Amino acid sequence: MKRANNNSNGGIRRTRLAAACALVLAGFAGSAAAGPTIPFGKEGNLTFNYSFQGWAQDRGFSSPTDSGSSTDFFLRRNRLTFSGQYNDLVGFYANVDAPGDSKYTQDDKSIFFRDAYITIDPRDEVRFIIGRGKNTFTRENLEACFDPLTMDRAETLAYTPWGGSRDTGVAIWGNLANGKVQYRGMISDGREGNEVVKDSPRLTGRVHLSLLDPEYEFGYRGTYLGTRNVLTIGAAYDYQKDVAYGDYIGKADPKDYKGWTADIFWEQPTSAGTFTASGAVVRLDTGKVHFGLSPDPNLPQTTDMEGYYVKAGYLLPGKVGPGRVQIFGRYERSEYNLPTGYRDQDWASVGAHYLIDGQLLKVSFEAADLKFDKQNPTDASQRDYRQYTLGLQFIF
Repeated sequence: MKRANNNSNGGIRRTRLAAACALVLAGFAGSAAAGPTIPFGKEGNLTFNYSFQGWAQDRGFSSPTDSGSSTDFFLRRNRLTFSGQYNDLVGFYANVDAPGDSKYTQDDKSIFFRDAYITIDPRDEVRFIIGRGKNTFTRENLEACFDPLTMDRAETLAYTPWGGSRDTGVAIWGNLANGKVQYRGMISDGREGNEVVKDSPRLTGRVHLSLLDPEYEFGYRGTYLGTRNVLTIGAAYDYQKDVAYGDYIGKADPKDYKGWTADIFWEQPTSAGTFTASGAVVRLDTGKVHFGLSPDPNLPQTTDMEGYYVKAGYLLPGKVGPGRVQIFGRYERSEYNLPTGYRDQDWASVGAHYLIDGQLLKVSFEAADLKFDKQNPTDASQRDYRQYTLGLQFIF
């Protein structure tokens, strides 16, 4: 796309870029909803959003040391978002969050900046994100948490051991072939601190191919609620050198981290309703560092994790009362490859969303059954249990 040479084309370009950046922020941040917007100058604007998820959850254990069942009311997510444009080239996004407030008796949690970054969008083929934002690795992590197909993402399989869901750095990405092909690369902090062998940057690359309607935002959605006909295949690679010692006490046997994932997403709207299905495989490899001579005690449990998930959903074609009904199911297999053999598990769940106003106002329910390969005698959270979750989502 060539830079415009006159005022008319410049106005068109600004309009297109502003719309594209709004879509980027929506997909990357977690919701397509737009709250109040304040204009600044000729090109600038600032939009406020409030996003809320309140859950009531019944589990087959109370805590790792208490196997008695429990019922907990908490705020799964509680965010205030600020996003907008400085001009037609530079945008920004930030949100503060207090997730899990009142979960496990942790009341009055402090808020923090979950995301804070600047976007630079000279053209659709080359864009930049600078600051703290989502890791550009697994599709499920990149799916907006306020637009999921199931109740939520995987508790661990969607995330990476270094950085979790977010990391700080620079990402370059873009859309090619009319949005059919998307690439992205990221250089970020990864694991830092005294425990690492060498403070090396984390490198991540991802690409996807959209065979039907393009998924052209930086982030994805778990369902488009029948507004797109999508078939997207993606893959990603994650790497950081010298992240840990196999012999932590002796400061020997350095280990590199490598991760890869492949995923597929399909959604087909029909007159009989909308059908959605997706799946992914994930492999994280840090050289079996937990089996080292004296493993680093600060290592995450997911350093050598592997697994997969499959999800499916069906959105009924018409309204049921004032809203629409979407039924979903999920199966997930996670293997942690730990010396104890604990944590390896199967997750199976079914549930439904009642979409009163799309994703802006909905009620959800999920029943999950978790089975562990090996029952942990000292940790109730790593023994077979069932979990029931009722949730309310509101976005303004």
